[in-house]
Amino acid sequence: MTSVISLREKLGRISPRERVEQVIVQDFARPLLHELGFGDLEIRPEFETGCGEVDFAARKNTQHPDIFFNSRKNPYLLLEVKSRTVNLSEGSTAYRDAVDQIKRYLLGEHCKSAKWGIVTNANYIQLWRRHGKVVHPVTANLAINLDNIENIVHDLRNKIENYERALTICVYNNKGGVGKTTTVINLAGALAYKGKKVLAVDFDSQGDLTRSLGATPGKVTLTQCLKDPRIDVHTIVQTYRLKTPKGIVSVFNLIPRDSELEKLTDSQNAAYIQKGTRRLRDLLAPLRREYDYILIDCPTQWLYFSQSGLFAADVILIPTRPDDLSSLNNAVRVITKFIPETVKSRHDGGPIALPIFFNGVSSKNQNATKLANEEIQKLIKQEKDMDLTPYFRPLFKKGNEDKCIIPDYALISSATFDRIPAVLKHKKVLEYYQKLAGEYFIDE
Repeated sequence: MTSVISLREKLGRISPRERVEQVIVQDFARPLLHELGFGDLEIRPEFETGCGEVDFAARKNTQHPDIFFNSRKNPYLLLEVKSRTVNLSEGSTAYRDAVDQIKRYLLGEHCKSAKWGIVTNANYIQLWRRHGKVVHPVTANLAINLDNIENIVHDLRNKIENYERALTICVYNNKGGVGKTTTVINLAGALAYKGKKVLAVDFDSQGDLTRSLGATPGKVTLTQCLKDPRIDVHTIVQTYRLKTPKGIVSVFNLIPRDSELEKLTDSQNAAYIQKGTRRLRDLLAPLRREYDYILIDCPTQWLYFSQSGLFAADVILIPTRPDDLSSLNNAVRVITKFIPETVKSRHDGGPIALPIFFNGVSSKNQNATKLANEEIQKLIKQEKDMDLTPYFRPLFKKGNEDKCIIPDYALISSATFDRIPAVLKHKKVLEYYQKLAGEYFIDE
């Protein structure tokens, strides 16, 4: 196996302006895969993903005689290589194209087993992770040099080998009345119904999620955990249970809000939380290995709670209402302002925004849909620094009007009076939220 030193040496021998991609493939990419722990028989060049051919695919040979080089089945990691003359710096057109490319490959028909994707040109390198239908960055787009290559490779291997199971989702819009809490509760129920292990976190001082589920904090609270890093986070995790004719069934877990949390709305009190808005991410870290999905509910205002929620998340799910143009405008604020601020603070490429979805209005309300469509076109045209089209892409396609829309059923909100998620009471509601989960998260 190639040593880290030899990889460093090979990097030093490659011309800073090397135009031939094959040189990068042989002298950097293949040795890189060796350093990530893959042997020659665990690496397959020119792998057909079902959405194009990626330069390398890799997977450990754990069962004889299934040799990945020969079988080409169930890839675990994909590596796309560019020449050094391709500008892969953050924000460049080539970088955006390469990111779109690795996302397509990871979601390809032959890559359902793939968990990781890497894009590199020996000047830059970035690691991406696939979780169901979501592909999100795990590192920033890192500039490579002879001094840092060893540390970068070590960090990449550590992230790949110490896989975190959960996808952490913050449901947020900088506008009230769009159904953030309702989305968290019913999406948690829909995912749990699919057999996923789910944790819902009430990080809103108002505690609507906690109240809607009829939960109360225990002797140890979320606020105490935030203040004291020595407390085991597992002590505040509760189980939401549902009484059925066959007995009591555990549905999903939750971390409830406690009354003391409201004091953190005061910036002076929040200042006493060690690491500030970074603390929630650290608090949830042990739980990311135990759940399939962690859903965070936080308030509208861009203050301590919402900043913490975004900082803790891999992805941001943004509910809007087509009859509330302010919710569309505020969704754009989240995408263009608040998420980039968080990415800059985190230094690991995350979080990213998922496409928005409409909550609380049927697509049959043609007037609301028409007005929303006009407003979206304005917003896309007005935004000069970012292409907003991908964030609205699932909407308004002919024959696709119902996609990503949760209707305004009274039974969805009325279910909260029974302290039961609507998806667990009404089959039609369950179908809608499972459609949402299938559109965004679950790959079946």
